[in-house]
Amino acid sequence: MSERQQDDFDRGLRNRRAVLGDAWVDQSLDRASAFNDEFQSLITRYAWHDIWGRPGLDVVTRRLLVLGMTMGQARWEEFELHCRAAVRGGVPLETIKETLMQGAIYCGVPAANTAFKLTLQILREEGRLPPPAPLSEGVRVVHHHTFSQPQLHAAVQGAGPGVPVVLSHALGLDLRMWDALAAELAPGRAVLRYDHRGHGGSAVPPGPYTLDAMVDDAARLLREWGRGPVVFVGLSMGGMVGQGLALRHPELLRGLVIANSTARYPEAARAAWAQRIAAVEAGGMAAIAPMVVERYLHADFRAAQPAVAEALRATLLRCDPAGYAAASAAVAGVDWLDALPALRCPTLVIAGERDVGAPPEMARAMADAIPGARLELLADASHLSVAESAWRFGELLRGFLAGIDAGSPA
Repeated sequence: MSERQQDDFDRGLRNRRAVLGDAWVDQSLDRASAFNDEFQSLITRYAWHDIWGRPGLDVVTRRLLVLGMTMGQARWEEFELHCRAAVRGGVPLETIKETLMQGAIYCGVPAANTAFKLTLQILREEGRLPPPAPLSEGVRVVHHHTFSQPQLHAAVQGAGPGVPVVLSHALGLDLRMWDALAAELAPGRAVLRYDHRGHGGSAVPPGPYTLDAMVDDAARLLREWGRGPVVFVGLSMGGMVGQGLALRHPELLRGLVIANSTARYPEAARAAWAQRIAAVEAGGMAAIAPMVVERYLHADFRAAQPAVAEALRATLLRCDPAGYAAASAAVAGVDWLDALPALRCPTLVIAGERDVGAPPEMARAMADAIPGARLELLADASHLSVAESAWRFGELLRGFLAGIDAGSPA
């Protein structure tokens, strides 16, 4: 073998290890014989160096392409190998799912059926199986859009005697932020999640937006749903909308949960928002996604749950830059604090002790201003507390809902 071929082999071997893992590659190399050693060398040099080493596509895209191609050819041994490697390599499960959904159209439903079955088995073995989402009556998720404009995308699930709940997401995310919590709540009550204007599957009208407009969005959504009054649970931007909804449309609410939010920013923070908007307008979501991930999830959580951090980054990158910038203008202008003493519905305020974007003192100011409000601090959470302290967040919400169901909020 020439020096150049040896160099290509080594480079290909590095790529092969990075994609498939050392254990699999060592097994393939150790089992090489005089019959197939040249074949192993060929695929290492040409597939893993000449193709996987090309700069035109990132590694995640190449992984997904291989899943689609092996799915189309029904080469299930290769599909399973690369799918397991993708899961272990931190590829967001949402992108794997979307690849298989696309394959259902272009490769056929039987192929997609096998691909989903194998992928679910891999996720089960890797301890990454997503929460249940049964399609049985009463708990299945039904997606729809508002009749009124701009259209809002909503997902409804659950039934039962408990007071209905509405979940309102943070800036740059979408209703899937609440997947696990919604599934947990749905057996006992109706649960609605929705995408704010400019986000997810909702319309992206021209900006800048105002919080008044986003509050009016929530009010017309609830009136179309017709299941109120509800408990409105909002995190970050969602909490700002919740405050406005309780103040301007109190007849729609039985209770309010404000998580990781604020009722007013200091002047310095408003200037920082202007810089963020300018960055998005100039460079798209990629310009601010790493910074937002760091603010939403603290460093210890990101280190322990890299797949969650990567999924968050992917969601941010999918957000429409124009919608994000327009909604950022609304968030920057939040100014409910002086009006909060007029709020009369039972209120729970949740804050993360490690939150730098909406620190505990902001939560305390809201709780002090709202008559009878209760403040809860989550010691090991920063901004996206529903992910970082999922069990404790759910426990607090369940207790609050139980009190409202009984007529005496805890």
